[in-house]
Amino acid sequence: QQRLTFGSLQLADGIDVVIVAVGLFAIGEALWVAAHLRRGGAKPIPVGRPWLGRAELRRTWKPWLRGPLIGFPFGAIPAGGAEIPTFLSYVTEKRLSKHQDEWGKGAVEGVAGPESAASASAAGTLVSLLTLGLPTTAVAAVMLAAFQQYGIQPGPLLFDHEPELVWGLIASLFVGMVLLLVLNLPLAPVWAKLLRIPRPYLYAGILFFAAVGAYAVGGEALDLVLLLIIGLVGLCMRRYGLPVLPAMIGVILGPAAEQQLRRALQLSDGSVTGLVNTPFSVTVY
Repeated sequence: QQRLTFGSLQLADGIDVVIVAVGLFAIGEALWVAAHLRRGGAKPIPVGRPWLGRAELRRTWKPWLRGPLIGFPFGAIPAGGAEIPTFLSYVTEKRLSKHQDEWGKGAVEGVAGPESAASASAAGTLVSLLTLGLPTTAVAAVMLAAFQQYGIQPGPLLFDHEPELVWGLIASLFVGMVLLLVLNLPLAPVWAKLLRIPRPYLYAGILFFAAVGAYAVGGEALDLVLLLIIGLVGLCMRRYGLPVLPAMIGVILGPAAEQQLRRALQLSDGSVTGLVNTPFSVTVY
């Protein structure tokens, strides 16, 4: 049964998850940043050598080891992401540091620990995504949408049906870190020059490429209207402090959740008590 189509045949199949993702994360973010950053350019900050010295390595190896212990569990839980473990790692390293006077002025532990925790949270995100089909971050939600478009359903059977994909994703974590190091060391000055682009042109470029990508999904002008509306919704959510990730997860998992709810109600003859008739279900809720 069609719902909320407003008489439009284009909405009969629902709104594509790509349009929702681009609207919330690209359009909404671009509008939010454009509305809050000042027009004046930021002053460049001189940097030192790209490599760590011996003294810095002695100060960072412990934060590097503690970071994954904090980041991995948070990456595996819904809405955990990298923000919470990054903050917790920063607080932890600040309490354990012997150089309290350097905090807030570039303490190396304040970079090593949180970055290590953020990297480890990505591995935890893959655990929930591949084993349970549960996206815990925005990136995982986009990956799940891509899997579904190719007919791949994450879950316990994924390791039997698509072992090459699973181990390829796991290997990509290590390969990606190496490539980031190789590319960013020489190209970091180039990326920094992007900030010299006048901001009106920068934001206009982001909006243009986002619109092109959304239009390429279905080739319908209505997709552009939906993209703008969803982008304004994303802007309002940021304005009032509402998290965007739960909305994205709801768009992706909503149809499957509704289907399973209908199936559960059919098995219980339409009684909602069938959803909480076992200790396990009560514990989960």
